[in-house]
Amino acid sequence: MNYQRVRTALAALAIAASGVLVTTPPATAATSLQELVPQPVQLHPRADITYTLTAAAKIQLGTPAARKPAELLAGILRPSTGFPLPITDGITGDGNGIVLLTGADQKVGQEGYQLDVTPKQVVIRANSPAGHFNGISTLRQLLPAKSEAKTKQPGPWPVPGASILDHPRYHHRGAMLDVSRHFFTPDQVKRYIDQIAAFKINYFHLHLSDDQGWRLEIKSWPDLTKIGGSTEVGGRKGNLYYTQDQYKDLVTYAANRGITVIPEFDMPGHTNAAQASYGELNCDGKKRPLYTGTEVGFSSLCINKEITYKFVEDVVREVSAITPGPYFHIGGDEAHSTPDADYVKFMNRVLPIVKKYGKVTTGWHEFIKTTTDTAVIPQFWGTATSDANVAAAAQRGNKVLMSPANRIYLDMKYDKNTKLGLNWAGYVEVKDAYSWNPGAYLNGVSEASVRGVEAPLWTETIKTNADIEQMAFPRLPVAAELGWSTAANHNWDRFAPRLGAQGPRWKIQGINYYASSQVPWKK
Repeated sequence: MNYQRVRTALAALAIAASGVLVTTPPATAATSLQELVPQPVQLHPRADITYTLTAAAKIQLGTPAARKPAELLAGILRPSTGFPLPITDGITGDGNGIVLLTGADQKVGQEGYQLDVTPKQVVIRANSPAGHFNGISTLRQLLPAKSEAKTKQPGPWPVPGASILDHPRYHHRGAMLDVSRHFFTPDQVKRYIDQIAAFKINYFHLHLSDDQGWRLEIKSWPDLTKIGGSTEVGGRKGNLYYTQDQYKDLVTYAANRGITVIPEFDMPGHTNAAQASYGELNCDGKKRPLYTGTEVGFSSLCINKEITYKFVEDVVREVSAITPGPYFHIGGDEAHSTPDADYVKFMNRVLPIVKKYGKVTTGWHEFIKTTTDTAVIPQFWGTATSDANVAAAAQRGNKVLMSPANRIYLDMKYDKNTKLGLNWAGYVEVKDAYSWNPGAYLNGVSEASVRGVEAPLWTETIKTNADIEQMAFPRLPVAAELGWSTAANHNWDRFAPRLGAQGPRWKIQGINYYASSQVPWKK
């Protein structure tokens, strides 16, 4: 019996079962082709080819626009390989290494890519830097897990032969971090940005204000951080906020990983930190006490005072000026202390302010009942499968961002034994997080009306990066898969082994992931 032929055939069947298009048998040792998250649209293994990264390799640029993706890749691989990996402008055609080119197949759009492994090179073609960032995310998973190490590791550094054509199901693939309930330093936030970038996440939603803390310097209202940024859940005190320079640095850091930052300032509820900072934001003119609990729905800006709208405009103006991305998140959820008529009045004043400063409004889905503007983006966070206001907006033409709390809120407990997190939306094990279809989840909201998927992480119980990682991994990669991979590839039995294959990589990266018993973790 020809055992090599049998092994090759079995490997081919394994990849075919994953749901991707396969036209040639894979190399038996190239198991990383079967371990990609998110799943590519088309994958053609080449059993006769392996590329090995060597000390002579360089990263060649066919376009200056690919420099940031190239710098990201070099920064990841230099420590682990010990190779210099110089980045060069122009294509010489005679050296081994990684080549970033333009001119990808038009079907991949602005975010997709083509990745081809030859004996001498890995070539990534894309039509924009976003495509190159996404292609590099795939290349990282094709390399051995130890390539993610921060210290030099022994080689070799093989990349299995393959041709990949890939593009996302949805444009918006997001992660949200709440820094208001518990504050996280810029370095802690950067660590999370690095982690989400590995899975083709392209939006980072930063929840910057709430009852428990105001986290960004507003120069025209300095007490927002002096007072409102002085504490958090549990009562820890300090300068728990970002200066505008620190925020701009975070925005740049994210952009250098292909990620756009969306700032959120929740209003008219979830505003106790602002009301504790300035008495004039309250109808009685008196400052509220600082709040370090976790209950919600008790706070509201004073809707009928003109100073409220000067405050909102100053915040929107200052933050928009240092946010190059096109979106501004106004919150709008759980405004239980704001009567409906006042809520509508408030939004009728605030939405034009956001537009005045050149931003597109996004917010939690409650706000969509106040407007017929089809440009704004409601973010659905409910636990039901129907919402008349969101459905009506979708039928008008609004795109809906999907974040159902009982599916993709990363702060929900996995099960009754989970120490961190909450359970008001139920327990969300890994399979629960995977087992829904964003394009068919909400009645009246079709696939064409879905903008994408975002995985929020609220931090009432989250205090450290290890806490973030325990709740986000492995469910954040689940959200990435739902946002990127086609609905036709949606199958838990095929996905779970690919997810489990990330375990060794996360261990090398020092990620404190939750080893769910539902996932067959690779040793």
